[in-house]
Amino acid sequence: MSSPHNVSVTMPTENDLGRHSRPSKHNLTDLLFRYLMYAASGVSIGILVLMGWKILEHAAPALKQFGVGFLFNREWNVPDLKFGALPLIYGTLGSSFIALLVAIPVGLAVALITSEDLLPQWLRSSVAFTIELIAAIPSVIFGLWGFYTLVPLIRPVQEFLHAKFGNIPLFSTEPSGFGLLTAGMLLAIMILPTLAAVSREVLLVVPGYLRTGSMALGATRWETIFRVVLPKAFSGIVGGVMLALGRAFGETMAVTMVIGNATTISPSLFEPAYSIPAILANQFAEAQEDIHVGALTYLVLILFVLTLAVNIGALGLVRLVERGEKS
Repeated sequence: MSSPHNVSVTMPTENDLGRHSRPSKHNLTDLLFRYLMYAASGVSIGILVLMGWKILEHAAPALKQFGVGFLFNREWNVPDLKFGALPLIYGTLGSSFIALLVAIPVGLAVALITSEDLLPQWLRSSVAFTIELIAAIPSVIFGLWGFYTLVPLIRPVQEFLHAKFGNIPLFSTEPSGFGLLTAGMLLAIMILPTLAAVSREVLLVVPGYLRTGSMALGATRWETIFRVVLPKAFSGIVGGVMLALGRAFGETMAVTMVIGNATTISPSLFEPAYSIPAILANQFAEAQEDIHVGALTYLVLILFVLTLAVNIGALGLVRLVERGEKS
């Protein structure tokens, strides 16, 4: 048995100390990449703050004169310099909400049939490629297509609904083909590629063992999709919906051509309306009075805050769902 006094201790040499004290090339690369990401994040936040500050600065005349009441005033009268944002907020939210109601189920269906083994591979690739091509079409072309094609197509449907269900407020207005419903349908077509493409990419990265494990336990393919795949991809799908909603909020030319451009608030889907981007496109270049320019910039501020609020709300929803899954 050896004595404890005979235990030898190997002292580190100078070369060993130098090797451990000097950071490796791999660590330096990681550190550089980390600081680059910090810098990029800081620049993004700085740009966001700068945008908000400049918008607030130019909206100051309207903020001082109208205050919070601007949000609830229905009147938009340029000659009398009386401005209210409520009809424009209504038109923006209404058309975007209709677009989401149509685009979400269609977009998810496209994402599922192009990511799951529901169709032959060549057909899945063709459908995905065709849908993504729609995203490359300029919005003014969508607007012209909506004006010359969608409006004549939707007018008979409006006339039928008005004739059969005219006593219901949603269909009470005499149809002209233009209005909130037409704008929402056109927006749905425009945001469909974004929603479908993002959802498809998210579904493709769901691990395959979740599908095979679910079906090995006796679940059908559709049970696996709705109970395993879609819940796993929920956060990514919400991200796609938010990107699509952002485009719907900010769409200008196409909506301007089909929404009717009337500052009215009506429960009827056939009534002409106005959106914030549409009125900015129509009036900003011709605005002369400071209060008119301020009112238009106030609308920009509202749209800016509204977009931020929706995205923050979506992020909170995703985190709430993830917390529920962990618990």
